[in-house]
Amino acid sequence: SRWYMGRDYAKTLHEDLEIREYLKKELEQAAVSTIEIERVANKLRVEVHTARPGIVIGKKGAEIDRLRALLSAKVGKDVFVNVREIKRPELDAQLVAENIAQQLKRRVSFRRALKRAVGTTMKLGAEGIRVNIAGRLGGAEIARTEWYREGRVPLHTIRADIDHGFAESNTTYGVVGVKVIIFKGEILSDADKPAVGSKG
Repeated sequence: SRWYMGRDYAKTLHEDLEIREYLKKELEQAAVSTIEIERVANKLRVEVHTARPGIVIGKKGAEIDRLRALLSAKVGKDVFVNVREIKRPELDAQLVAENIAQQLKRRVSFRRALKRAVGTTMKLGAEGIRVNIAGRLGGAEIARTEWYREGRVPLHTIRADIDHGFAESNTTYGVVGVKVIIFKGEILSDADKPAVGSKG
């Protein structure tokens, strides 16, 4: 969320949470990663980051117009909805976590789901990935935590470009939590970048 609020901070925050929850439910099949909310005066701008923009926009923009009308009625303000496409969903931690959660719901073996997700992410150029999974794995009597890591995931390096994602899977045995951390490389300032030597 991008806004400043004085007295009505709590009310506005809850409104944001309601908007996010509502959009996540409405766009369940659209692979939505993040929802950014910006407030200026009496207007609301909602930016939806999705891997499937066609589902969000709909035929000739019908779906996005419907969402805009519903959100305007819900909050009583002018709402603008922008859609931004995620080019490589396999490198988005939230989408990877939700993908694993959906596989667990379909009773896919958790080890197979983890290894497949990790392998795909690493193939597409991530420098490292770590997946934590917790709950009654495989229908076990006692809940436990398992994790799988490939590459490097430096959580204490400030300049590391780290992406976090979390999802829950409502399996027949109970809720299983999935946490994904992807390391995409280091963000270097111009001063830190190595100088390229001239060829001569």
